[in-house]
Amino acid sequence: MPSPHDDMGTVLNLAEAPRRVVSLVPSLTEAITDGCPEVLVGATQWCTHPADLDVSRVRGTKNPDREAIVRLRPDLVIANKEENRELDVARLRAAGVPVWVTVIENVPEALESLERMFTKALQVPAPDWLTTAQGIWSGPLPPVTATAAVPVWRDPWMVVGSSTFTGDLLRRVGIANAFAEHPDRYPHVAIEEIDRPDVDLVVLPDEPYAFSEEDGPEAFQYAPTRLVDGRLLTWYGPSLLPAYDKLRQLAARE
Repeated sequence: MPSPHDDMGTVLNLAEAPRRVVSLVPSLTEAITDGCPEVLVGATQWCTHPADLDVSRVRGTKNPDREAIVRLRPDLVIANKEENRELDVARLRAAGVPVWVTVIENVPEALESLERMFTKALQVPAPDWLTTAQGIWSGPLPPVTATAAVPVWRDPWMVVGSSTFTGDLLRRVGIANAFAEHPDRYPHVAIEEIDRPDVDLVVLPDEPYAFSEEDGPEAFQYAPTRLVDGRLLTWYGPSLLPAYDKLRQLAARE
């Protein structure tokens, strides 16, 4: 049986199923703990789900403590092309630590990547929640019922642009991204470009910028705003299940 390769095409020579895993991706940390929790020994400080996660912390996604990771003697480290630095991946591999890198820019990629992570990297069956998510999120795109802008930062304002998981997720519940054709994935824009009459809705997540009732909605005059759990918009894992119904409510403007 050939050795598995990650989403970047890097072959991993795993003699047996990993028993000690470190995750550098919050979404994937939650996914692993809801699939094979016994293998997880380390995670970043941003890995907030599940709330009772009790593993060693290895600093952040962009500045992981590589020495602490090596000390944990992991059989495998799980990373993501967008969330983690290529330099950290390269140096962990140079230290003899196998790293499985995921690439996720849309919902089909997320579902396929998650299944490969479980069955090829972790060598366990795909969990039931993933099978359910594949059924929910597959199929033809629904009609567009609203156009939304999704700020992810302010001062300066940044929004979700083209070729993003969040934009694709919203489109699959009938919400078009107002900046889907922008050449950048997370462009800086003026507030006037967001707050305009042809935008039906401004979706304000609580991460990475912590928009709240007191911080965000007051900036907009034309479009109504909706505060949303950022995990439902940007995380790929068990959160895909509640995300479907809650984001469809946005599309229906309920």
